[in-house]
Amino acid sequence: MTTIRDNDVEKEAMKRDFYHLIINGEKVKSSTGETIKTYNPATGELVAEVAKASKEDAEKAVAAARDAFDNGKWKKSTIGRRAQVLNKIAAIMRARFNELVELEILDTGKSLQAAQGQVSQAIEDFEFYAGAIVGHRGTVNNVPGQFHNYTEKEPVGVCAQIIPWNYPLMMAAWKVAPAIAVGCSVIVKPASLTPLTAIILGEICLEAGVPAGVVNVLPGSGSEIGNFLVEHPQVDKVAFTGSTPIGKDIMGKASQTLKRVTLELGGKSPNIVFEDADMEAAVDGSLFGIFYNSGQSCEARSRLYVHEDIYDDFMIKFVEKTKKLQLGNPFDKGTHVGAIIDQGQLDTIDGYVQSARKEGAEILVGGNVAKPEGYENGFWYEPTIIANVNHDMTVVKEEIFGPVVVVMKFKDEKEAIRLANDTEFGLGSAIWSKDGARATRVANQIQAGIVMVNCPFSAFPGTPFGGYKQSGFGRELCIETLDLYSETKSILSYYGSRPLNPFGL
Repeated sequence: MTTIRDNDVEKEAMKRDFYHLIINGEKVKSSTGETIKTYNPATGELVAEVAKASKEDAEKAVAAARDAFDNGKWKKSTIGRRAQVLNKIAAIMRARFNELVELEILDTGKSLQAAQGQVSQAIEDFEFYAGAIVGHRGTVNNVPGQFHNYTEKEPVGVCAQIIPWNYPLMMAAWKVAPAIAVGCSVIVKPASLTPLTAIILGEICLEAGVPAGVVNVLPGSGSEIGNFLVEHPQVDKVAFTGSTPIGKDIMGKASQTLKRVTLELGGKSPNIVFEDADMEAAVDGSLFGIFYNSGQSCEARSRLYVHEDIYDDFMIKFVEKTKKLQLGNPFDKGTHVGAIIDQGQLDTIDGYVQSARKEGAEILVGGNVAKPEGYENGFWYEPTIIANVNHDMTVVKEEIFGPVVVVMKFKDEKEAIRLANDTEFGLGSAIWSKDGARATRVANQIQAGIVMVNCPFSAFPGTPFGGYKQSGFGRELCIETLDLYSETKSILSYYGSRPLNPFGL
């Protein structure tokens, strides 16, 4: 495996400047000839041109996926065979690790450290589900008399999988791996801003032995292609990761055909630091919790609650370390915070910060658009800490999706829980305390799908990931995800020696 270096990496990744749709096992251009241009958020420079799917292309992809599911061999293949192919996908991804990391950085502007970790997890997702599918089976149930009841797990069918721009490859892996593991066919709709690694993943699936039509990839407009797939009567399930408003819209449209739906939506996750916390660990974990991936993460711990007894000491350290975070070349190992995805998101982030200023909040550090040397044409925002806030302020209530954290004091455990739960969201949360009993008590009362205790990490293959309230429903990244792509069929049989005569006629 080669070493990632600044200029060599970018030159290698730029050798390919056009990316196709993947429909029915073939790389094709759009039926309209239209394309999407993708840009490097760190520099503003063109990265590649991508075929832009039309509704005609989407119809072809649905037909291919439907035929592959109804008449193909994939869902009928043995679990061992499917596991073997998933492991081969992982092996090819591992062999192309640097290429995937390079493309993810060029397409998203994220830091090298972040990209490497996310590509690694994407690989591990396929390995995890290759093992998990072996144990995915039905049950034998106790029923009265001379009856026998057992259940079988069957793939749900054709699945539309709509991928966000903040974790392009990792989120694609979260969805594709469990779906094809159980025997479904999928149509992947990557975000228009970041389609490259999802397309490469589709190509790798074909190379690994996934039959034509089982994995299709359609970069294109979410409002056009995404909605087309959600409303299509031949699509059986939709899995979406993205904003809560769009998730609500998808849920409404999918209800017209009673599609199965999995939604992983927005968040405004609390991060609670008690007075007995390990100060250094809490500071470092809180730093990572909000500024990792430039804060463009649905479970970013963007509401920080610090016990009043340690607030001053904590904030001195937290502000000091925030000021040391490095922005700039994403390929440099010393860069901590990468770029913002585009100008629109940059404007949104700055708009929230300016609203906080108008409402009387105090900007302790940051609060401005950044211009790292040599990357002045990219989209950057300073890591920002906002204090003197309350729960009526917009920056406290709404998801900012950027490197911005709001900080408040609390006086006791009861208040911490109340403040943490005072939100319409319920995705992630974090607790810092050396008291195991307290951590357990608080964790049990937090209304969120993920609680991190003395730990800044929220997801490993095998750990359920998903939200409460308006953060969505369904769990990804775990064994239970296989059930979201399955139907349970109950088979009841009678083995008595006498024929049944219920009416007694």
